[in-house]
Amino acid sequence: MKPTPSELEAWDRDVVWHGFTPMAEYEPLVIDRAEGCTLIDVNGRRLLDGVSSLWCNVHGHRHPKIDAAVREQLDKIAHCTSLGMGNSTTAALARRLVDVTPEGLEHVFFASDGASSVEAALKMAFQYWRQRSDPRPQKTKFVALGEAYHGDTIGSVSVGGIDLFHDLFRPLLFEVLRLPVPDTYRLPAGVAAGEACDFYTGQVEELLASRHEEIAALVVEPLVQGAAGMIMQPQGYLRRLRELTRQYDILLIADEVATGFGRTGTMFACEQEEVAPDLMCLGKGLTGGYLAMSTTLASDEVFQAFDGTYADLKHFFHGHTYGGNPLAAAAALATLKVFDEEDTLASLPEKIACVQEHLVRIAELRHVGSARQRGLMVGIELVADRATREPFPWQERRAAQACRAAIEQGVWLRPLGDVIIVMPPLAMSIEELDQVMLAAEQGIVAATAA
Repeated sequence: MKPTPSELEAWDRDVVWHGFTPMAEYEPLVIDRAEGCTLIDVNGRRLLDGVSSLWCNVHGHRHPKIDAAVREQLDKIAHCTSLGMGNSTTAALARRLVDVTPEGLEHVFFASDGASSVEAALKMAFQYWRQRSDPRPQKTKFVALGEAYHGDTIGSVSVGGIDLFHDLFRPLLFEVLRLPVPDTYRLPAGVAAGEACDFYTGQVEELLASRHEEIAALVVEPLVQGAAGMIMQPQGYLRRLRELTRQYDILLIADEVATGFGRTGTMFACEQEEVAPDLMCLGKGLTGGYLAMSTTLASDEVFQAFDGTYADLKHFFHGHTYGGNPLAAAAALATLKVFDEEDTLASLPEKIACVQEHLVRIAELRHVGSARQRGLMVGIELVADRATREPFPWQERRAAQACRAAIEQGVWLRPLGDVIIVMPPLAMSIEELDQVMLAAEQGIVAATAA
């Protein structure tokens, strides 16, 4: 007998353990199906997916071409291991990824999620310095940004820097050299907006110059620090990181799990500053939001340090059961094909401009401190006082109140602290974007009226 909506909501509340969710306060919202950019819950309520199902849906839900690709793959094989064997669909995807990512990334390692791709990149960087033709085993340290988020495995949490998420686990983590947040909204006293890039990269150079002999890699979310609250880096910052890491012989790991696949307006954020990293981590939008898959792409120089016989014991002792899963690979290939056939990137400037037009108005609201945007990645930060940028008491959860109010307008949004995140599927129409932004605005008014 089919479960009733009430039964499903009870099971979702009492049996499912939801991540990043205070379960004592959780009010079930159980999605049953979706159409395009709209989620439909078990009671038939329709909600525009304003955060792309946690930043991963690209071309909308139930896209016919991606659906067909997955069904076709089911007629061939659903899964086979990538340890010691390959798969035709996965091999085709690897070749395609090498073609579309920045020049120099020639080898693709498959995993299951973004955190796993970062974990692999960290281990690759660590092992690389021990096995290259002129080993430098003293290079064991990693550099990461303040407020960074790279996932929830032990290694990715180590390079993460969000105290609320990570402090509890500090005894389990390895030491990381931490750089200040390159924040263009909350600039240090005496630093003007036009000086921000030089100021922040000066701090980077100071650290690398003094400790480069022990640094294996620097890991960065290019252009935008997503889980930190959509912190926008100064223009030129990423490019300067690439120059400095080359100057001081340090690997650059670009975590494009959130920023990749069109989110910033180009296929990859690195393109906007003509940066080719040594290692690139991809996930989320890789399969269009259909199936769990991630990759770590590596330069040939990195790969050659692992290329040897069994007796050499140089290979990468790391792998995942579902790494390179053919069903996920089929969805990813179809996702990339839709980018080409529907000219997705060419449609973005109009949509980005639409969102920007709304943000100009929203930025004038009394309790909006910053309405920031890079492509279709948006953060609207609520503050108690615009002039001083004083935040609201965190216990008031103003952004969460705004997002709850947006549900009444038929839009699903999810906050990060007191930053309202808007990150819609790239396929969302102008009319749908209007609805999302108006719902965000009305939610802010409702949450700050008192």
